[in-house]
Amino acid sequence: MDDLKEQMKDHFLKYASYVILDRAIPNVVDGLKPVQRRILETLWRQHDDKLHKVANIVGQTMQLHPHGDAAIYEALVNLANKGYVLDKQGNFGSLYTGDPSAAARYIETRLSALARETLFNPDITEKIPSYDGRNDEPVTLPAKIPLLLMQGADGIAVGMATHILPHNFSELLEAEIAFLEGRNFKLFPDFPTGGIMDKSQYDKGNGKVKIRVKIEVKDPKTLVIREICYGSTTESLIRSIDEAAKKGKIRIEAINDYTSEDVEIEIKLPRGQYAEELLDALYGFTECEVSLSSQIIVIKDGYPWETDVHEILMYNATKLVEFLKRELEIERDRLNEKIFYKTLERIFIENRLYKKIETEKTLEGIHETLESALKPFQKKLLRVPTHDDREKLLQIPIRRISRFDIDKNKEEIEIMHETLKEVEKNLKNVKKYAISHLKKLLEKYGSEFPRKTRFKAIEEIDRRAIETKDVKVGFDPKTGFVGTKVTGALQLTCTNFDKMLVFFKDGTYKAINIPEKQYFENIAWVDLADKKTIINVVYKNEETGQPWGKRFIVEKFILDKTYRYLEESSELLHISTHPDAAVELHFAPQAKQKIKSQLVSLKNIIVKGAQTRGIRLATQKVKKLISGTKPLI
Repeated sequence: MDDLKEQMKDHFLKYASYVILDRAIPNVVDGLKPVQRRILETLWRQHDDKLHKVANIVGQTMQLHPHGDAAIYEALVNLANKGYVLDKQGNFGSLYTGDPSAAARYIETRLSALARETLFNPDITEKIPSYDGRNDEPVTLPAKIPLLLMQGADGIAVGMATHILPHNFSELLEAEIAFLEGRNFKLFPDFPTGGIMDKSQYDKGNGKVKIRVKIEVKDPKTLVIREICYGSTTESLIRSIDEAAKKGKIRIEAINDYTSEDVEIEIKLPRGQYAEELLDALYGFTECEVSLSSQIIVIKDGYPWETDVHEILMYNATKLVEFLKRELEIERDRLNEKIFYKTLERIFIENRLYKKIETEKTLEGIHETLESALKPFQKKLLRVPTHDDREKLLQIPIRRISRFDIDKNKEEIEIMHETLKEVEKNLKNVKKYAISHLKKLLEKYGSEFPRKTRFKAIEEIDRRAIETKDVKVGFDPKTGFVGTKVTGALQLTCTNFDKMLVFFKDGTYKAINIPEKQYFENIAWVDLADKKTIINVVYKNEETGQPWGKRFIVEKFILDKTYRYLEESSELLHISTHPDAAVELHFAPQAKQKIKSQLVSLKNIIVKGAQTRGIRLATQKVKKLISGTKPLI
């Protein structure tokens, strides 16, 4: 049993480490997860300036990635939709609507110009064997841009998760320049979906931001949403608006989605609602306003690192200097080697050293003679020629020797010396060279990535204040009109989100939204649908003529659905909500009649449901009824 426990512990730790390091959490150096890095490496190897079928790239990537093709395909589509490192052709889905991409065989991609210029250099890329040992793959790409902060990242591992918001390309590079120059800088997110952002609580990525959609007031009765919040889709946004309307938080007449390349969601308002008045309710009760929190965990030197946006940018800027220095050193050594060989070649041909080896019969003798012949020219060379150097000289064909142009050789060496001076100059001040490199990237690509999210301070929405906005509703029993623009015998004070109950003389009722002015035929009574008001009703059976009474509360309803509160063979005599309701019943004349009228207090009747049958108030036929408070019918 102890062995099993140790095995489980060991296996779980290995699994947790694998998920954290090799699947879910991006590396701080290049901002990529392993599957993303393998996709880019495959595209780099396949690059020929032409677009590649995504299905082909997925298959090629499986040589490096030990998981299924579905994970590679999803990661590639997600990477392409970030908009930085991949060019795309075909339907890659919609960031706005959430629609999925087309099948991998129908869409094409390739590395973007930005990716080719800033992410790859085989000379400084450390590689390790792939999972099956057949190929090599990069540990990280030598990224010269802060790709992690540009794209953002999400990942859930064992015991930890990361959520990094995307930032603006130009602002990130300007911040790197500021850091290298020793100046202060600030960074804030920029979302591909646009919107309006309150950045006051961002706190270098350890806080949160509040985002709102961009809403245009087209006219007093029409709102148009032009930009949505990051993480939302037009579908989820419309669903949240519909749910808010069903809950009575907002009132809308219709909502239409005309989104194609750009977001366009049109909201039509009913009578009594106006565009400017609805804005706060939309922000308060729907996805028109969301808060996004940031949690930054990345892989650094093989371990999880909990950090902030500014530290990541400073690390990336430091890495940029390191990568550029290594590239300059490699270029310096390459130039020195070219200068050395071209000088060696000129000495060999100009001084006809090849004549001295014509009589030698062995290869060893040829090398010894050539080594001795080169010794007087050692001062003109950067180093002592090796066996390999001499071997290269011996392989020069006679045709090339005969056509050798000494002046051209000297000119080429001079050009290389000038280039070498520039490289050595940059090596003496790599920071200055890095700043120049960043400025060139800004000039070349900055215009492609303008800021989409605008800054604006957003005040906290007082949802309670919105819900308790008072309106007055009038009811005129003579005309049958009900609404906020009706003056009548009955005036109700309620909130703009309340519902109303409308009772009809035929024994039916329904719940409605509060109208501006609406006509109802055969209306008997209206009241708020507050699920606590007691309704008093007296009616008579049309067959027997006997009076019945009931009291009830409407606790459940569906908007605009018709319900019954009286049996179909009944005639309504009285309806009210007075707590001490009483009625005087006058009976039809009969032979030997002793009681001609009767006063009945309704408050003694037990309160039940609206569909429950009432109690009989008298056995005689009722001729007319007079209310104890005020005749209503």
